[in-house]
Amino acid sequence: MTILEETIAAIRPADPAAVAEARAHQDRLTKPRGALGALEDVAVRLAGAAAVSPPPLPVPAALAIFAADHGVHARGVTPWPREVTLQMVGNFLAGGAVANAFAAQVGASVTVVDVGVAADLDPAPGLTISKVAYGTADLSRGPAMTTEQAVAALEAGIAVARDLVERGARCLVTGDMGIANTTASAALICAFTGHDAAVVTGRGTGVDDETLARKVEVVREALRVNGLEPEWNGASGTLAPVSGVPALEMLAAVGGLEHAAIAGFVLAGAALRVPVILDGVIAGAAALAAAALAPGVVDHCVAGHRSVEPGHAVALDHLGLRPLVELELRLGEGTGGLLAHPLVCAAVRVMHEVATFDSAGVTDKEA
Repeated sequence: MTILEETIAAIRPADPAAVAEARAHQDRLTKPRGALGALEDVAVRLAGAAAVSPPPLPVPAALAIFAADHGVHARGVTPWPREVTLQMVGNFLAGGAVANAFAAQVGASVTVVDVGVAADLDPAPGLTISKVAYGTADLSRGPAMTTEQAVAALEAGIAVARDLVERGARCLVTGDMGIANTTASAALICAFTGHDAAVVTGRGTGVDDETLARKVEVVREALRVNGLEPEWNGASGTLAPVSGVPALEMLAAVGGLEHAAIAGFVLAGAALRVPVILDGVIAGAAALAAAALAPGVVDHCVAGHRSVEPGHAVALDHLGLRPLVELELRLGEGTGGLLAHPLVCAAVRVMHEVATFDSAGVTDKEA
């Protein structure tokens, strides 16, 4: 089998016995049942993913920032110049980005992965060079990638996750960098969920109304040119994803190299039973691709936050994931995932350290 096939074959859905035991344990703890709200669900989710209750503490965490450029940048979908991708990679490596500050706050390592930056990078500490191509082709004119490139990027993400786990990481956090990547994200979300481009396309780095309108039309062009326009479902009276197109082809057609790498990163985390905290809209779009390749992967993911990008909420709803944080973030880099990590740790720590009614000698409520 290929590395991708081997990884997908190793993914198992949540273990039902561990889920049941975790839920029962939550109900025995010295607190009103359900009092910790979504945190109880996180702990149960991680138990199911690990196939053991209580689940392992998700520390240490490792952030991987996958960087790549996009041919669709030429369509004027963002005012930021393309070279900012390369410049921000340098900023990450120098420790000067917001992601670096947040990673230091939670004690997470930072690995930057060049999977498709449109320039050659010199080797540097903290940098993994896994370049598949010097950016994608313009997705509004045809496929952004060949399927071979998409597979290579997926397997690059798998390799990074495997390496980080081998080095001791017990929680993976997705990060991204790529000017114009919210355009590709919107196209992916439309393709996998069937929503219209106007519903899921946002302002990204803060574009004006004119640029946003152009961005929506570019996403529609990309879907049309690549045969991925949502189809009308007469029975339900709603749009639906195009049928008959394999997930890998959809990813190659309108995704970015960093989307494919993040999808592989998520797949590998699931295969290794290490939880993955998803960041914003780029991670959400990548997770849709990963889930289409291996549905069981969703049981191993936690939605770190919900960004202000409208497509992110659509992606999370499609995946059935509830975000832990909502702070109107739209930065990317892994920042929202890092902010959520202490909450995930707290949810699991409760399972390990809080006494039960029996062990503490506390009277439970009457049945």
